[in-house]
Amino acid sequence: MKQTYTAVYKKSGKLYSAWIEEMPGVNTQGKTIKEAKENLKEAFFLILEINRFLNKQEIAKQKVIKEQLVVFV
Repeated sequence: MKQTYTAVYKKSGKLYSAWIEEMPGVNTQGKTIKEAKENLKEAFFLILEINRFLNKQEIAKQKVIKEQLVVFV
């Protein structure tokens, strides 16, 4: 499934700051926009991995219902 997010890049001194508008906590920087883009993709996947891990720990002993949520905008 393809999902689209908004990446924002801002020159801050000698570095480029980068973040994903729709995902708080996904932010990084790089010496070039190219490096910032690569770092942003890595940060995005790390945040997803961490969130899944933390959620798994949180609900480990609870009865929950999990399902995929598909949204078309």
